[in-house]
Amino acid sequence: MIHDLRPLIKQLKFNYSYLVDLVNDVEEDLMTHLPAKGLENHPAFTIGHLVTAYGLTTKHLGGPYTVKKEWDDLFRRKGPGDPRYPSLNQQLYPSKLELLQELQIQHEKLLLFLESVSQEQLNREVKWRYDEYFPTSLDLIYFMCLTHYAMHISQLAAWRRAVNLPSSLARL
Repeated sequence: MIHDLRPLIKQLKFNYSYLVDLVNDVEEDLMTHLPAKGLENHPAFTIGHLVTAYGLTTKHLGGPYTVKKEWDDLFRRKGPGDPRYPSLNQQLYPSKLELLQELQIQHEKLLLFLESVSQEQLNREVKWRYDEYFPTSLDLIYFMCLTHYAMHISQLAAWRRAVNLPSSLARL
C-alpha cells in the first residue's frame, strides 16, 4: 500500500501554527512559570522538547539529528516514567525567540523529509520505546507528528488557561 502523507503534513503544519500562536502573547518572564501542579511542562520546556522530537523524527527517517547537545540535554526526556521535571530557572533556557526560531528550523527540516520520504523508508521497522504499538517508520511518524505533538499542545492550552490568557484556538 502506498501512503499519501499529504493529510499528515497538513496536520503537522496546523499543529506548528497552533503551537506558535499558543506562545505568541506569552511574556518572556512567564515562559518558565508554573501556575499549578500538573502544569510542569511550561512553554519554554515544551517548545524545546518539540524541537528534540522533530529532530528525532527526522533522524528516524534517515536524516541527521541536528539538535544541539545542550538543547538535547535540557529538553529530551524519555517520556512517562522519567522522574525529571523541567526546571523553573529561566536562566537555563534559550529565549522565546531562540526557541521559536529553532522550532521553525526543525519543523522545516522534518517537512522536507516527509515530502521526499520513500515508501521503503516508511515501511522500515524501527526500534524505539513504543515499537510494540508503532513498529514502522510510518507508525512512528504518525505518533510523533500527531499524537505526541497534540499532547504537548494540550498541555500548553491548559497552561494558558491557568495563567488567564485567552483561547489561542479561537484566534485561528
